[in-house]
Amino acid sequence: MKYLITFSIVLVTCFNLQSHAQTDIKAGSVADVSFIEGHWKAKTEDGQSIDGVWLAPENGNILGFMRFMKDGRAALYEMLAYERQEKGFVSLVKHFQPGLIGSEEKDKQDRYAFVESSKDRAVFQKEGEELRILYEKRSTNQFVIARGNLKEGKWIFKDLFVFNKVK
Repeated sequence: MKYLITFSIVLVTCFNLQSHAQTDIKAGSVADVSFIEGHWKAKTEDGQSIDGVWLAPENGNILGFMRFMKDGRAALYEMLAYERQEKGFVSLVKHFQPGLIGSEEKDKQDRYAFVESSKDRAVFQKEGEELRILYEKRSTNQFVIARGNLKEGKWIFKDLFVFNKVK
């Protein structure tokens, strides 16, 4: 009986340590991306104009959208949600063509799991792919969304969108 009690205590302790470690790995929260709140504008290399709007964090989530304009016409809309789910903090993205025609299946979206953060910087990885997205505040009036790919064991990021604050 003494061995059974000792084994039970060890088992429960190990389970609690493992659960705690898994929680720490996915410890991201809206605080890690709250710097993107507001109205932002960017231009792409191919001449697209992008409006990005992210609402203030509320009850553990942030909602945003982007409108891509090319040659004076809407080219793409993107909805973004940042929220905690069972597996941890995630970024969810859905794309729509003009006319609000969904690019993904009705119940599908691009899912990015939280990887890490530091002051004014957060990294997410696309589920099932070696693709990372970096959100980084570079100044009071500028933040960047960059795409990261794994090369020779290191993540190399390239700016996708350089957003400037709309006043």
